[in-house]
Amino acid sequence: MTARAAAGTGARTARHAADGALLRLDAATVRFGARTALDAVDLDVAEHEIVSVLGPSGSGKSTLLRAVAGLTALDGGRVLLGGADQRDVPAHRRGVGLMFQDHQLFPQRDVGGNVGFGPRMHKAPREQRQRRVAELLDLVGLPGARSRSVATLSGGEQQRVALARALAPEPRLLMLDEPLGQLDRSLRERLVVELRQLFGRLGTTVLAVTHDQGEAFALADRVVLMRDGTIAQTGTPLEVWQYPASEFVARFLGFENITDAVVTDGVAVTDWGRLPAPAGAPDGPCRLLVRPTGVLLSAEGVLRCEVAARTFRGGHVAVRVRPERGPLLEAECALRAAPREGERVGVAFDPEDIVVLRG
Repeated sequence: MTARAAAGTGARTARHAADGALLRLDAATVRFGARTALDAVDLDVAEHEIVSVLGPSGSGKSTLLRAVAGLTALDGGRVLLGGADQRDVPAHRRGVGLMFQDHQLFPQRDVGGNVGFGPRMHKAPREQRQRRVAELLDLVGLPGARSRSVATLSGGEQQRVALARALAPEPRLLMLDEPLGQLDRSLRERLVVELRQLFGRLGTTVLAVTHDQGEAFALADRVVLMRDGTIAQTGTPLEVWQYPASEFVARFLGFENITDAVVTDGVAVTDWGRLPAPAGAPDGPCRLLVRPTGVLLSAEGVLRCEVAARTFRGGHVAVRVRPERGPLLEAECALRAAPREGERVGVAFDPEDIVVLRG
């Protein structure tokens, strides 16, 4: 990791090494027949840390969650919670909370009955259960909903009740499996901010699995990106976004400006011309990423291009340009500054947005 990437580490993630791990996966391995779903995965999660596990379908992220929960047995390695090996500990005795994307609320129980289910199973006194239910419904923004039927709840309200139910037994680790997957985008974006604030107030340790990178980056202190049962990269959201470790990570994040390059004395020779290489880049052949924010469109740019397409993306326009040489490039432009399709533009490159990829 570069010094600049290391400087972006958040305070909560910095506590990770100091506090020790609440959860530790030590060479955790799961096989389904001939397929290895988890391949000797090592991962630590510190107390009070929020970790999002991200990756494409089949990458092993849900298997990791189920292995920690005790719902899938390990074929090798260990899961430790608070330093204790969980191999012979059944799922209901691990002291973890698990929330699925379909919520799995009990339809025969009202909201209060759903939220109070965990404390009831733990033999908590009735008065204590009622107090806990009221506290949690207030925390998740549903005060006074205790007597409502779950059938009358909207998708967002069901998600909040499911979260309150998962939190009710005061789990030492809360695990979320695609918790917002069935909600529309605007509701997901609002709730993920609320979840992060709520977990911060409660000091909850969270391991969340999602395929949605926006959700993962908004929620987490640390992102773990998986590929084929292994960890491809881990770091703060800023680190992973600014410095993807490999071409796989870069493309998964949606970056397309990747090309072959040969670095010599701080200069990268590419099909797009001579680009400034990142500080510390070793001499020799490599794959080079230019983030869209580093593709600068101006009349003074040396590389001449034609605008091939424009895509509106809310706060900016993604502009794809066809250079005189080399593959297509994607740039980000302000709404009012975006050139028209067919227009001729020049391109220059910002060295701050150029990254050497490992593989």
